Amino acid sequence: MTPIPAPAAPAPQAGPAFDFRPLLAAYMTCTMAMMGFVSVIGPVARLLHLAAWQAGAVITVGGVLWMLLARTWGTASDRLGRRRVLLAGVGGFALSYWAMCAVAIASLYFFPAAGLVFAGLVVTRGSVGAFFAAIPSVSQALVADHLPAERRAAAMASLGAANAIGLVLGPAIVAALTPLGLSLPLALIAVLPLLGLGLLWKALPDSPPAHGTATAAQRLVEPRLRRPMTVAFVCMFCVSMAQITVGFFAIDQLGLAPEAAARTAGLALAMVGVALIVAQLAVRRLGWSTQRLIRAGALVSAAGFGAVPLASTGAMLEAAFFVAAAGMGWMFPAFAAMASNAVAAHEQGAAAGSVGAAQGLGIVLGPLAGTLLYETGPGVPYALAAILLVLVAAWPAQTRA
Repeated sequence: MTPIPAPAAPAPQAGPAFDFRPLLAAYMTCTMAMMGFVSVIGPVARLLHLAAWQAGAVITVGGVLWMLLARTWGTASDRLGRRRVLLAGVGGFALSYWAMCAVAIASLYFFPAAGLVFAGLVVTRGSVGAFFAAIPSVSQALVADHLPAERRAAAMASLGAANAIGLVLGPAIVAALTPLGLSLPLALIAVLPLLGLGLLWKALPDSPPAHGTATAAQRLVEPRLRRPMTVAFVCMFCVSMAQITVGFFAIDQLGLAPEAAARTAGLALAMVGVALIVAQLAVRRLGWSTQRLIRAGALVSAAGFGAVPLASTGAMLEAAFFVAAAGMGWMFPAFAAMASNAVAAHEQGAAAGSVGAAQGLGIVLGPLAGTLLYETGPGVPYALAAILLVLVAAWPAQTRA
């Protein structure tokens, strides 16, 4: 099949350099909150007598709403301007996240029926996913608005590095505070999105709507975006399988109590963040093509996921997660830049939203697949992740990017 050439995108207009620091800080605080909750969902589910599939469903519903609304948020930012849409997304995320943590904390104190806990977490987590969908879509469009194509992979890596710092700090806070119980870390991380909203409200400049028709948003599968969307889906599918099962893995495979398992899961996810920071800082220096970054990253990540079933100690589990995340650190900015470079200036929000929808689909299917496969064996989800990533690495290149 002959690839469809990307339209020529107008160069960003000259003007004062855009200060990305408030955007990076806000993205970091929201990620801290998201990953802090993920690291405790397994132990919280066990204490509240929720089944593994119910914990998976709680995470999945957020992915469903992310998948359904990512392109909507992206195209809205093309039409209405980035500032207005991003503030609405972060504000809604902050309120929804507070409600989700409130449900979890109240349940730990009063132990209502498991069905009520499950329903409350599903509703609030769904709202969290619906609003979070705006954050990566609009953030990536902002990068594309202000930088030429050849600098976007490095800038996406900076965005990813800020995200990775959140991956480190969120689980690290939880791991440090879990000896005092699970309620305290939940209460503290619920404040983080409000800090991100305050930063953006004060520092994010107004931006005019883009001109033109966002054709990338008019098709369910846009040919120009097929490859980055597929890679985005595989990445998030593998990541979400690992996230939802790591707490259970620490309990069942390593023989840890729920509180100790929460600390181990938090440390493993913190190592993910460290690896992402290192890998994405390397992206800025390597200057590799997006194709090369994806191929090399997929092989490295496959090796890490393949090592998880062999882990017999917390340190081995954390090391395997570090390797898996290092590969992902090359892949995430690469598929985001690949999508951005494939479309015109007025389609950036729609393209970022399309890739976000693919990531959302991975978050929809990953937790369900992970928890179902986990019942057949603790190492099965990680083996599947390794196989999928090897297939991505073996995908023949059709275009230069």
